[in-house]
Amino acid sequence: MFVQTAGLQKQNTINILAPAKAAFYSAILPGLGQAYNKQYWKIPLVYGAIGTGAYYYIQTNNEYNRFRQAYFDRQNGLQDEFPQYSSDVLINAQKYYRRQRDTAMMLTILAYVLNIIDANVSAHLKQWNVNDNLSFKPAPFPKALSQGVGLQMNIRF
Repeated sequence: MFVQTAGLQKQNTINILAPAKAAFYSAILPGLGQAYNKQYWKIPLVYGAIGTGAYYYIQTNNEYNRFRQAYFDRQNGLQDEFPQYSSDVLINAQKYYRRQRDTAMMLTILAYVLNIIDANVSAHLKQWNVNDNLSFKPAPFPKALSQGVGLQMNIRF
């Protein structure tokens, strides 16, 4: 929120482009939108989430390719890496690692998209009006209205 002072009067102006700018920065380079919002503590979380997904994608892709190559070698009459396993086991291992690889890719993409959404929402919330006129006062119900215990909430704007 930008505050401009003119004498004794304060006027609050809202930068409507800040959320779009933060989302754009995060789309270009993950974590840059969080830096724009001055939420530096979120940057390691962003890179941790995206890095973990990328790591598991690479690991499961390597395993998938090992079992796939072994199966192709066996089909072509060559010596493969896993002579102790049957062809059915090699096929099932390929299916398993392909499914795990695809799941890791989807989770990595989800982390990237959540990074963009987080930057956008955080920039919107920075412009939220928080002042002393907003209040929350819980108070018990009067005894005449109820036989039990209750809670009444009054919210002033």
